[in-house]
Amino acid sequence: MALKRVVVTGVGALTPIGNNVGELWSSLVGGVSGGGPITRFDASRFRCRIAAELKDFDPLDYVDRKELRLLDGYTVYGIVAADEALRDAGFDHGGFDKDRVGVVWGSGMGGVTSMQDEIADYALGGRNPRFSPYWVPKVIIDICAGQLAIRHGLRGPNYCTAAACASSAAAISDAFNLIRLGKADAMVAGGSECAVTEVGIGGFGNMRALSTRNDDPATASRPFDRDRDGFLLGEGAGCLLLEEMGHAVARGARIYAEITGTGLSADAWHITASHPDGAGVIMAMREAVRESGMDLADVDHINTHGTSTPIGDISEPKAIVGLFGEHAGKIAINSTKSMTGHLLGAAGAVEAIATILTIVNGVVPPTINHFNDDPEIPALDYTFNQARRREVRFALSNAFGFGGHNVCLAFKKWDC
Repeated sequence: MALKRVVVTGVGALTPIGNNVGELWSSLVGGVSGGGPITRFDASRFRCRIAAELKDFDPLDYVDRKELRLLDGYTVYGIVAADEALRDAGFDHGGFDKDRVGVVWGSGMGGVTSMQDEIADYALGGRNPRFSPYWVPKVIIDICAGQLAIRHGLRGPNYCTAAACASSAAAISDAFNLIRLGKADAMVAGGSECAVTEVGIGGFGNMRALSTRNDDPATASRPFDRDRDGFLLGEGAGCLLLEEMGHAVARGARIYAEITGTGLSADAWHITASHPDGAGVIMAMREAVRESGMDLADVDHINTHGTSTPIGDISEPKAIVGLFGEHAGKIAINSTKSMTGHLLGAAGAVEAIATILTIVNGVVPPTINHFNDDPEIPALDYTFNQARRREVRFALSNAFGFGGHNVCLAFKKWDC
């Protein structure tokens, strides 16, 4: 059976540096930081009191008040990003059989906000011992995929992926394979996260995973910098509309890029720390390039996982050098988490969008907040502090998650 080719025809995003794709891209190229003091709750008792929150976002601009009562924030964020991606693809103009359009959606934490609030309310005697009948369908991690299908009448394959911070990248990989195998004509794929809460900040903070640069949140996310001290927790969503190439061409769709391959692996090493030499990362990147039918020397750009953590920011560059050898120095590398913060399960989708727009626009966004080189990190082209024009024809986007999950997505410039 000949495998189908898959292209990207729609993108949508809701992020700490832009509430749509246009705003996101402008902020990425401009080197805008999404960091700031936490406003959602009183964080004065926490070690980390900063995050990358959404700005000027009102959910009632997107869903009505009655519907909002039934939804956790992570589902609302997913609705916003998916609606934009479908509009961008011209979905409402026709040309789709909704029996052949599905949803694969990822999240690391799911409805953690609603989980926290309902349990806290019960523990404090607020409903003693009643729980909201909406609680379960608000918190279960698959519900965003179901809500998106209901909202748009999509009856194709429908489920969620959970691979911690690689969840939405895994969703895109699964959606890609469903189309390649002929099981769908198009797939809504991405992820969302709404974890800037007491349990999110407290949990990650007590793991020493978060930056405590509380007096300077705008520079707290410092991927590959000597003085990095953890990631900046972010929130939001990213969505891609993937489509079988022939289907997209037949309906005259605007095509952003082709997704040509994916690679998945496990470090099988540690529950939170990456393999020190990036062994699993090497496997994932090698497989994505191999499946694309490309050579390692064809890779122009890598949007790294680059979280600003002490260990991860060493192992990923080591993996790049270990796989690409001398060519590693010719690859334009960046970490857009330096601006967006770490969107956990939504990070892979948002970074895939950034990678696609890098190919489309021929501009590599910077890795901001670099002040001092780390002698333990291989010297590569990290696009520090300023965007750079460069033709990018073939690019990779990396996403990794606690548990040792690795996903690499490969995108190619659309030229038929």
